[in-house]
Amino acid sequence: MSTSNINNENYINRELSWIDFNKRVLELAIEEETPLLEKIKFSSIFSNNLDEFFMVRVASLKSQVDGGISKKSQDGRSAEEQLDAIRNYLDPILDKQQSKTKYYIQDEFKKNNLFILEYKELNEKQKVWIDNYFTNAIFPILTPLAVDPAHPFPFISNLSLNLAAIIFDRETEKEQFTRIKIPGESISRFISIPIELDDNQSAKYTGIAIEQIIANNLIMLFPGMEVKAYSFFRVTRDADLELRDLEADDLMSALEEGLRKRRKGGEVVRLEVSSNTPEIILDLLQEGMHVEKENLYQIEGLLALDELIELTAINLPKLKFKEHQGITHNQLKNSQLRETEDLDIRNKNNFKSIFSIIRRNDLLVHHPYNLFSTSVEEFINQAAEDSQVMGIKMTLYRISKDSLIIDALIRAAEKGKQVMALVELKARFDEDNNIQWAKQLEQSGVHVVYGVIGLKTHTKIALVIRKEKNRLRSYFHIGTGNYNSKTSKTYTDLGLLSCQPELGQDLIELFNYLTGFAKQQSYRKLLVAPVTLRHGIEKLIKREIKHAKTGLPAKIIAKMNSLVDPEIIKLLYEASREGVQIELIIRGMCCLYPQKKGLSENIKVKSIIGRFLEHSRIFWFNNDGNAEVFIGSADWMRRNLDRRVEAVTPIEDNKIKKEIKHLLDSYIEESKDCWIMQSDGSYIKNEILNDKKRYLQEKIIKLYKKEAN
Repeated sequence: MSTSNINNENYINRELSWIDFNKRVLELAIEEETPLLEKIKFSSIFSNNLDEFFMVRVASLKSQVDGGISKKSQDGRSAEEQLDAIRNYLDPILDKQQSKTKYYIQDEFKKNNLFILEYKELNEKQKVWIDNYFTNAIFPILTPLAVDPAHPFPFISNLSLNLAAIIFDRETEKEQFTRIKIPGESISRFISIPIELDDNQSAKYTGIAIEQIIANNLIMLFPGMEVKAYSFFRVTRDADLELRDLEADDLMSALEEGLRKRRKGGEVVRLEVSSNTPEIILDLLQEGMHVEKENLYQIEGLLALDELIELTAINLPKLKFKEHQGITHNQLKNSQLRETEDLDIRNKNNFKSIFSIIRRNDLLVHHPYNLFSTSVEEFINQAAEDSQVMGIKMTLYRISKDSLIIDALIRAAEKGKQVMALVELKARFDEDNNIQWAKQLEQSGVHVVYGVIGLKTHTKIALVIRKEKNRLRSYFHIGTGNYNSKTSKTYTDLGLLSCQPELGQDLIELFNYLTGFAKQQSYRKLLVAPVTLRHGIEKLIKREIKHAKTGLPAKIIAKMNSLVDPEIIKLLYEASREGVQIELIIRGMCCLYPQKKGLSENIKVKSIIGRFLEHSRIFWFNNDGNAEVFIGSADWMRRNLDRRVEAVTPIEDNKIKKEIKHLLDSYIEESKDCWIMQSDGSYIKNEILNDKKRYLQEKIIKLYKKEAN
């Protein structure tokens, strides 16, 4: 697809836009009103996000440089220029994260009687306990690896925390380099010290980082030697899997082999070291792993801050957000099968099956405000138990470790129902989990498929076929988020529960496309990528342009995770110039400049970053007062529009359309968790002095609770 007529200066670099998003996540860790343990959580999320960014995006740019690829980004930068820009932008952000995290742990924690101590701060009782703990629980599993002519530099696994040391042999008077991997899977990063050993009787928690324990007991690993110096380090490797679907006879086997390679790791794309690392250790690390200066990050403070998430398990509710418990959708309150297992009791208690409720009207569920367990999980659970249900078909992209939906699909298959699950094995960093689920489903009699060759199946759809009065009726769920009970509590997502015949038929044909050799090129109502979604979205935008040209009110409101696609951006610029009013609510990357004179004066962009991850995708088009509304799984990115299977559904129920419009209006209003994008691409936090203007997500929580009462 040609983008030659898109000016470089009108397109924001996607990598820098992503860093901007992650910077906004970090701001939640810095914001004064964020509770202390939530600050730690958001700092951890920032680091976890950044790890993935290096493993995939930075690794890709480095591969381009190493491969001599001269292709420039949409904003006109070479791979080298992008890597330089990433480094320059990241350095001050990382410094800020470290200084704030250090302040929280050293000062704010202590004010709340929480103590993360260094070894030198331990009292005598604590030292005795820690040293015994080291001897019994850590020492036996450590493996010092020497580096000398007989021992080559050891392989350093991806994202592992390590200790490097210089050991002096008094007999030979020689220094030797050694590496010790800090155990990360078998032992917690932070070791809790019994409170009774603390001299401070008001202490709520006392702990110490495991690397501190190991570093101060090194002499036990090297008896008769002298520890001259030590430091901590961590590497990030290229972890993107390159799978040639067309060449793989068995996709699962190919993936398992790819995962084995990933665990070993590709090229080092980042080396993090403690800022006080001695030059001799630094030189040996860089030489041993072939790390260039531009890939070296010297960190003032703890490494591997993603592991701070462990500290959020400390049971101090006052230092966290007020616990949120979603509510059951009003129309589903009498439809909970698990609450009344006996059929006779259910009938006496006015139990209504979820299918009878959906037959009356469409339902919109909004997580985490509406419970996932009493809506989507209940839909699949009742489908498994209902004797009139003939078949169930689902796409599974990211699945929780303890999935009740998987349990329901297995039960349904065991009862003789036709059950099909499309398990997307290529869901990045969830591949291993999905492979295990696919094997378990297959062993239980579920028909498991892996999607269309060359495309990742990202759509979130579930179809239930039920026999009613000598006919088959299709019930379905089309969502914006994964069938994952864990993320449903922290991601905001929408889902449509319906039995509309035309949409049901579209889904039947879409599943046939996913499981067989059907080459479906058109659908009645669904917008499906990669066949009709791009054209459908462009057509809807062009219709608003046409209305604006004829003097009619024209408006677009779109909420998504990312806006990156050059063709869609070009069309939005055109719409703005013609007078279409455009409101964009974009959580993450946005490569479009808003409110730029002569280009995008009618476009406003906001980003909502709050306690929940904004994940729903909503597209609203005014259509001369007869609004058309869509929800689905796709962002406006090339990969979603052209290289994935996605499904976006129209919302035709007027009551639900009004509900969604009210929700969008709430997002557009000023709130404390809103960032406003400026015409130069930067973001400014919406600082509101009026106390009546509160955090949007908290406002929505209260609205749902009010409706439930």
